[in-house]
Amino acid sequence: MATPLISAQELQERLDDVTVLDVRYRTDAPAGRDAHEQGHVPGAVYVDLDTELAAPPGAGGRHPLPDAEAFEAAMRRAGVRDDRPVVVYDDWSGLAAGRAWWLLRHHGHRDVRVLDGAWPAWVEAGGEVATGPSAPPAPGDFTARPGQMPVVEADEVLGVPVVVDARAPERYRGETEPIDPVAGHVPGAVNVPTTTNLRVDGRFRSPAELRALYAAAGVTGDEPVAVYCGSGVTAVHDVIALELAGIRAALYPGSWSGWITDPDRPVAGPTSGSP
Repeated sequence: MATPLISAQELQERLDDVTVLDVRYRTDAPAGRDAHEQGHVPGAVYVDLDTELAAPPGAGGRHPLPDAEAFEAAMRRAGVRDDRPVVVYDDWSGLAAGRAWWLLRHHGHRDVRVLDGAWPAWVEAGGEVATGPSAPPAPGDFTARPGQMPVVEADEVLGVPVVVDARAPERYRGETEPIDPVAGHVPGAVNVPTTTNLRVDGRFRSPAELRALYAAAGVTGDEPVAVYCGSGVTAVHDVIALELAGIRAALYPGSWSGWITDPDRPVAGPTSGSP
């Protein structure tokens, strides 16, 4: 299996041989198409996270996984082929691009990588910048074969020996909750925020550094691991970091926004008296 990352320099060298997807997205900003048109990797196709990489919000949380047929159709529209490598990027430290990486891997694509350092790394490396809308690509032939990445659902989460919460520490502790209606975390979960996966230059830490970072939180790979965040999107950043560290982690797609749709599920945090 290919490494989950690609450098800006390597992407420049391989640009003619890969399909590039621009997954601009932020929770605090409008959809990223405008940003894409202001500047993107040449040939990159914009993919909308809310409509093409997620199902409508509901009991499964704010960003449930799309069904296989819808995802396959979206990737074919973006020109994704089974036999051609894919590179995904965003301008949000890989937090959104990771969702596309995970979905493609989960649905059977064998060579998908996230641009390490995201859009700033491309610009810093002197990569060519295209503007305006991308030309529609030739339709792809990607065939979705779901089930290639580990997943846990809500009724399985409490049975996973090691559960990682990828959100900011203050959200994990339940001191603030800017998005979801209930604050706190899944009982027993440990907190490894996505921001700690990166060096100051915005690129992922080395495998050795990541192993030490997660081991300090009790995540060693000796027992099964599951990761969640607010809506199942940014948790993939921790999944990628753990893969770099040599640890395979399952994703809880519903994450916190799905967990709290059932009031009978336990919540830990300041108001509960539980760690």
